Amino acid sequence: MKIIVSGGGTGGHIYPALSFIKYLKTVEPNLSVLYIGTQKGLESTIVPENGIEFKTIDIQGFKRSLSLENIKTVYKFVKSVSDAKKIIKNFKPDVVVGTGGYVAGPVVYAAAKLKIPTIVHEQNSIPGITNKFLSRYVTRVALAFQEAGTFFPSNKTVFTGNPRAQEVADLIESGNVLSQYDLDGTKKTVVIFGGSRGALKINTAVLEALPELAKKDYQILYASGEIYFNDPEFAATFAAYNQEKNIKIVPYIKNMVEVLNDATLILSRAGATTLAEITALGLPAILVPSPYVTADHQTKNAQALENAGAAISINNAELTGQRIVQAIDSLLLDDQSYRKMAENALREGVPDASQRLYGVLKDVVNGQ
Repeated sequence: MKIIVSGGGTGGHIYPALSFIKYLKTVEPNLSVLYIGTQKGLESTIVPENGIEFKTIDIQGFKRSLSLENIKTVYKFVKSVSDAKKIIKNFKPDVVVGTGGYVAGPVVYAAAKLKIPTIVHEQNSIPGITNKFLSRYVTRVALAFQEAGTFFPSNKTVFTGNPRAQEVADLIESGNVLSQYDLDGTKKTVVIFGGSRGALKINTAVLEALPELAKKDYQILYASGEIYFNDPEFAATFAAYNQEKNIKIVPYIKNMVEVLNDATLILSRAGATTLAEITALGLPAILVPSPYVTADHQTKNAQALENAGAAISINNAELTGQRIVQAIDSLLLDDQSYRKMAENALREGVPDASQRLYGVLKDVVNGQ
């Protein structure tokens, strides 16, 4: 099988694609994969590092307000469609899959115009502009959240979950990962992070919470983000509390999936990839949706889990150190509430998401 995958801009579009490719390699021994992204996006570094053939096109996103830049964007879109067609004709794929981000737009659109089977995968409960545009042309729309189905043609949608979930669910335990952070693997552990770059609001609230958290029997692993870890406003306090036995503060957690596998509770933003990971593990969560994302989709993502009894959601503007401590205590000091939330989280997980998406892919390739 020959497949082209396109998606980029953020890890939320890239990592599900990589997870699916990883799965495909286990079920398609003669698989040939080409990934199309942009030179400036995260995908230009991450994809080649994973040993996947990578080509680029030049494209940028539309501005949401009237702007002369949009004229340039239209020109780039037309040219990138032409460039994508050349790449597609040369590679001759059986199917093209888009996982979101503006780079997927011209690639999947070009494939559809060339009558090649196409799929877009929507990770969020509220879809982005690119996938809504492409839904008119593609063969199938795969959903990670059932709630997103209302935005797409019903005859094209199919619920698959997020491929990242299956990769996490299939993870082989790698021993006491927490010891790498000088933490006790036998203690209840709360992982707190605000995304790869960190989040100012979460950092400020954690700073307020540290005096109380240092007194607890449970332990904290906090990833502040590189910018905040070295910021004079936070650095001295972080360094001081790093001396506490039950607190470890780091700029970034590279082996996040393995860490979450050993965690008891997570406090984080509500990005689609994170939610796929924690539900696959049945990990209760305290979610603080970012208000700075398109269409406030993280709030909708968090509400979906909260409605299922799988998470607690706290509005970004209302987050304080006191709220953090109260929310953590409400779960870790109440075994019944914790167990119920863990069961609900696991129920929301889709541990066979890649397998489901592969079934959709086989159907469109076979003309079904």
